[in-house]
Amino acid sequence: MREPKAPKPRPQFVVGLMSGTSADGIDAVVAAISGSGRGLQVKLVAHRQQAFPRALREQILRVSLHGVVAEICELNFLLGEHFARAALGVIRQARLRPGQIRGIGSHGQTVHHLPRARTPSTLQIGEAAVIAERTGITTVGDFRVRDMAAGGQGAPLVPYVDWALYTDDTRPRILQNIGGIGNLTFLPPCAALKQVVAFDTGPGNMVMDAVVSVLSSGRLAYDRDGRWAGQGRVSEPLLEELMRHPYLRRRPPKSTGREEFGEPFVRTLLASARRLKLPDADIVATATAFTAASIAEAYENFVFKKLARTARQKLQIILGGGGAKNRTLRRMVAERVAPSVVLTQEAFGHSNAAKEALAFAVLAHETLQGKPANVPSATGARRAVVLGKISPAG
Repeated sequence: MREPKAPKPRPQFVVGLMSGTSADGIDAVVAAISGSGRGLQVKLVAHRQQAFPRALREQILRVSLHGVVAEICELNFLLGEHFARAALGVIRQARLRPGQIRGIGSHGQTVHHLPRARTPSTLQIGEAAVIAERTGITTVGDFRVRDMAAGGQGAPLVPYVDWALYTDDTRPRILQNIGGIGNLTFLPPCAALKQVVAFDTGPGNMVMDAVVSVLSSGRLAYDRDGRWAGQGRVSEPLLEELMRHPYLRRRPPKSTGREEFGEPFVRTLLASARRLKLPDADIVATATAFTAASIAEAYENFVFKKLARTARQKLQIILGGGGAKNRTLRRMVAERVAPSVVLTQEAFGHSNAAKEALAFAVLAHETLQGKPANVPSATGARRAVVLGKISPAG
């Protein structure tokens, strides 16, 4: 007599919250999630974006490099209020009640990330206890610190989700996120978790956005659709200078942030551009080409060598993050990685804009099941660990 099949686990609703290094606002999702690891089943139920007020965004960017303790302390709680409102807003949008939500996963706002310091450390703010108190929902936050405690860099963390949802049986894939920082996840066919390669490629939108802001005297926060860059010509001398940045040659596991590609780096870039007497459009084009070239060099140095020629011909590159909307950047990346096929998240029926927030919903789901969800081969951690700190609902 056959034993009856165990019933499939019922999906649970989980909220994911994400604000990236660009600090332009909060992406919030509600997802229906069941299973674990390669058995994960994830459905996006609702997604909304909540922009930060301009003054708050400017404060976050300034505090990330120049904040004093009292200001960071207060901003931690203030951002907790903003994240809580974003969570409640997306729950309403999903036509659900807070009591129907299993948990919230909040990445928080990175204000400093020092994986190579004498004491490796990282700081994300947006107090999870405030989110739990305002929503009445168990909240998981501070995902990066446990990986660092285990000897990792605390980044990247999304590769676990990439592996669970995008590993293909026959094709190798690179998932390239272009947020404030660029990061990749390389998935060989039928990849086991230990075979995943993932690291930060260098700047994503961070340098481009800062250059556009300075050159427009603050009128523009970013180059919409890459239009400004599309009007310029890439300065090869300036690009060659930018590509000498030591981070690009550093071997994985590695991660980076505003500490290496923030305000001081942009000041140096602009000083070099003025010395070369470049028009503004050429400066924006070159900053855009720097992101594309750093991505392509990361592939050449650390990924393509792992692929046989036949596998390289099957490779799919899937772009995500805000930079995937930049047509000029997409074109530059495609030109540099040809003949590989460059796709976007939408080609797989997924929302590009929701991807990172969705990832933190998945990571919270795994944490609440007691499942490890870091990728030691990507972060350099000594072992797999359960991520995050839990602030209970009650």
